[in-house]
Amino acid sequence: MKRLNSKQIFALLLAAAMSMSALAGCAAKETPAQVAVEQTETAPAQTEPAETAPEEAAETDAAAEETGEELDLDGADGSTGPDVDLGALLDEGVPLTASPAMGTVLTPEASGKQTKSNSSAVIDYSNSQDGYVMVKWSAGGTPKVKVLIKGPNAGKGTYDSYQYNLRTDGQYEAFPLSDGSGKYTVGVYKNTSGTQYSTISTASIEVKLTNEFAPYIRPNQYVTYAEGSETVKKAAEICAGATGNLDKVEKVYDYVVNNVTYDKQKAKTVKSGYLPVVDDTLKTKKGICFDYAALMSAMLRSQNVPVKLIVGYTGDVYHAWINVWSETEGWIEGKIYFDGKEWKLMDPTFASSGKQSASIMEYIGNGSNYSAKYQY
Repeated sequence: MKRLNSKQIFALLLAAAMSMSALAGCAAKETPAQVAVEQTETAPAQTEPAETAPEEAAETDAAAEETGEELDLDGADGSTGPDVDLGALLDEGVPLTASPAMGTVLTPEASGKQTKSNSSAVIDYSNSQDGYVMVKWSAGGTPKVKVLIKGPNAGKGTYDSYQYNLRTDGQYEAFPLSDGSGKYTVGVYKNTSGTQYSTISTASIEVKLTNEFAPYIRPNQYVTYAEGSETVKKAAEICAGATGNLDKVEKVYDYVVNNVTYDKQKAKTVKSGYLPVVDDTLKTKKGICFDYAALMSAMLRSQNVPVKLIVGYTGDVYHAWINVWSETEGWIEGKIYFDGKEWKLMDPTFASSGKQSASIMEYIGNGSNYSAKYQY
């Protein structure tokens, strides 16, 4: 993609605004939220996207009432609440398809000012206004533990709840409050057998975000990076001299699609619950679509560019891509770079694995080919 300077970008944006009264975003279909708690199969083999259409196949990777009882560690399962069957929830498959000015990493923290805790888990919502909660498992062992988050939009569109696997080594993890301001329920659940989970703790919180960008400018479990990490250093190097958000987006996009290749072997063996490690993707220069999207998100967020990591479908294939915010356009949903004639979707996986062929870029440029389900 030819690099444009800030004046050229401004002129093109102005021309586009005058000639195109509305640019189609990536519309989210109201598809039932089908999530799986238990999914052990490996993802099927992927096929490289043909030049006529992307074909990278992928396997499609309630908060209980709070009881307030003290945790009985001598009990059968160490729970504080009733057993619940999460069988209706499915673990989503992994989305597979294929002196610089340093940014500021806004690191999430558990400050302990507002918490719901017991002997097994801590839910810290002290900084919910910044778009996240911190959760940790403190009972030891290696049980399978879930965090379920239901926001104000739960059940109204594409999802019933956001669910995450929680690490059990006593370390906090950050989880985004993706629905904006409103009422949330955050629950911690421990697996007892099959799809049965016992309620460990739940917290109901009223969230008022400092601004709409708060959840999308910080690290979280899906987009993990830290000050001084290789990803943050590389982003600072790439974005040196950039004049605005769109300039940073263009620089990062060019770097990723020209340096990272689609990892077909990984796509064949990756299992449900996989989380990207962006420094690994940067080092190996290989990854599945989840890795591409997480790497770009981390790079741009570290440069203070708000980014939504989107997980959803392209056709019937589970996939991941990103949306960004710019000073001139606001949130660009589904179309995030201007090629001199029109906005194109930022889908680094297809652009890279399809070698940016004309037919692949035409597919990417059509927002109707993408259906968003979750945003992180």
